Amino acid sequence: MKPLCGAALLLLLLCAAVSAQSPCVCEKNKRVTNCRMDSGVCRCEAIGSPGVTVDCSTLTSKCLLMKAEVMGSKSGRREKPKDAFEDTDGLYDPECENTGAFKAKQCNGTTCWCVNTAGVRRTDKHDSDLKCKELVRTMWIIIEMKHAERDAPLNAESLKKFFTDTITSRYQLNGRYIASVLYENPYITIDLKQNSSEKLLGEVDIADVAYYFEKDVKGQSIFHSNPGLNVSIDNEPVKLEKTVVYYVDEIAPEFSMKSLTAGVIAVIVVVVVAVVAAIVVLVLTRRRKGKYVKAEVKEMNEMHRGLNA
Repeated sequence: MKPLCGAALLLLLLCAAVSAQSPCVCEKNKRVTNCRMDSGVCRCEAIGSPGVTVDCSTLTSKCLLMKAEVMGSKSGRREKPKDAFEDTDGLYDPECENTGAFKAKQCNGTTCWCVNTAGVRRTDKHDSDLKCKELVRTMWIIIEMKHAERDAPLNAESLKKFFTDTITSRYQLNGRYIASVLYENPYITIDLKQNSSEKLLGEVDIADVAYYFEKDVKGQSIFHSNPGLNVSIDNEPVKLEKTVVYYVDEIAPEFSMKSLTAGVIAVIVVVVVAVVAAIVVLVLTRRRKGKYVKAEVKEMNEMHRGLNA
């Protein structure tokens, strides 16, 4: 009887082992490979990052997602905070830490730059001697969207509830990091705030949430079985025409004048030209006034001489 019990126990252990290593689907990231169940959790290898495993029960870091994307593709509103900036570089092949975080210094050949925790360039581009002392935390992310033209504005409260529920459930972000959801027809602005002292170990990062969200809105969802984000307010579909993401770091970015966009430079040039033109007009006006005063004095003197003659 004992040999039978031993064989049965061995069979159960073998079944458990096979079950623990059975293939699985990573619902929150389709840019993975070699997926296996491990202690009840689906774990996979990130594409483009050999040896780096991702936990499919939560969002994957933005750095690993960008790395995988590069390997696969090979290719009237509220005033913004003074130090808010956009990602003007787009997709690049990032260097990631084993934890999935961006390395503070990123390079493309001999050209290097410093990035924040969202992987967005925050300095000018330099040669390989560039020093990036630390990975600066992105503490505030502003997602700004514009919906298509409508006959009537959306209900602000319903809109706020939709995006709050979506961010907390679909992207698993703690609701306390959603600072506000503002509607200024036709613009929708979502503020996500999370500084280094607030973020708890294991919590989803706002940079990862913004990346997943932006991909969803553009119809390039990273989720495996949920192809995209259908925005519906009060059971009415809402079409988004434009989405822009701004980043605010704990330390202000270090861009020089030469890194300003053509639009900003054009504005500066227009302002300078306007100031110079105003100065020229002022000088000419004063000169004309001076000549008029001198002519008037001369005429008065001639009149006095005529009277005294």
